[in-house]
Amino acid sequence: MSQKPERFLSLDVFRGLTICFMIIVNTPGNGAAAYAPLEHAAWFGFTPTDLVFPSFLFAVGNAMSFTMKKFDGQSTGSVLYKILKRGLLICLIGYLMSWFPFVDHGANGWAFRPVSGTRILGVLQRIGLCYIFASLIIHFVKNKTWVIVISILLLVGYQLLLLGFGDPTAPYGMLTNAGTYLDKFVMGDSHLYHGEGVAFDPEGILSTLPAIVNVIVGYYAGKFIQEKGKGYETIARLALMGCVFIFIALTWNMSFPIGKKLWSSPFTLLTTGIDMVMIAAFIYVVEVRAWNKYNWTSFFTTVGKNPLAIYILSEVLIISFWMIKIGDKNFVGWINDVFYQKIAPGAFGSLLFAITYMLLCWCVGKVLDNKKIYIRV
Repeated sequence: MSQKPERFLSLDVFRGLTICFMIIVNTPGNGAAAYAPLEHAAWFGFTPTDLVFPSFLFAVGNAMSFTMKKFDGQSTGSVLYKILKRGLLICLIGYLMSWFPFVDHGANGWAFRPVSGTRILGVLQRIGLCYIFASLIIHFVKNKTWVIVISILLLVGYQLLLLGFGDPTAPYGMLTNAGTYLDKFVMGDSHLYHGEGVAFDPEGILSTLPAIVNVIVGYYAGKFIQEKGKGYETIARLALMGCVFIFIALTWNMSFPIGKKLWSSPFTLLTTGIDMVMIAAFIYVVEVRAWNKYNWTSFFTTVGKNPLAIYILSEVLIISFWMIKIGDKNFVGWINDVFYQKIAPGAFGSLLFAITYMLLCWCVGKVLDNKKIYIRV
């Protein structure tokens, strides 16, 4: 009988911390601008918030390092079915979330929200697609060296595609890069994200290519930790490799600027580098030194055990709160005006609301954990 792989508390804490921070930056309170570190960089540049989504992808890769072993010995058809089923189901959930609540309230009452205006791609769709392609590459390309070569081709090839098919005068511009051209051609303006005030999708088709590498690096980091264990060698080599990635990213930044919304190739290297340094630090603190007074790690593992379910809950619940009308405001605006912005005006009140909302989602995770309910896709 095959032994169940050893779990690593540090990886579970990393995943839970990522989800908690993701909820905080995704749901700031109304009435004031959030603190600058809790905002995404406008285009080029980097903030702590920009680290959240790539860390989620890195954590997906970590989890794959435990689950991919089950595909060994299975038929090609069975492996393809399971990978595609899971990845496409995540994509479908993401699409339904972008369509939710499926109705709009206008002057004539409630009306069905037409499919013609729904966003096709998004956060969960990128997670699903990256999971599919990273899983296929890792499973079918057995040689690690060739996986590294493919990863390099994805990163370098992405820049070459932008340079070759974007506007020659501004190949990295929001509306003039090849990724935006492709998204508009394939999906049309009405199916793209409009949060920037224009039709532009930060989770577009072309920018998914470098994001796949975030998952691949996460997979090999998780596999390395399993093989080498919870020792100083593991910590040192992870931290060193992370610093190498960060150095390459900062050097590459001179010709291909770091930017989350474009998901530039050096952005992938920067974020995976930071993630490896963070994992090394968690291994030292949690596994080696066992600094877990008051069992603080359980706060993060509570969320980390149900990451996808808690993330979906956080998105659906906040949309539901927006739909609740109190006077001429929605519930989120109302509670910020009458409570959070009263007790802490400005950015701090916005942060307090975000933390409160994260804790509400955490409570649901705690209930699920107490009942031993772990939702998997």
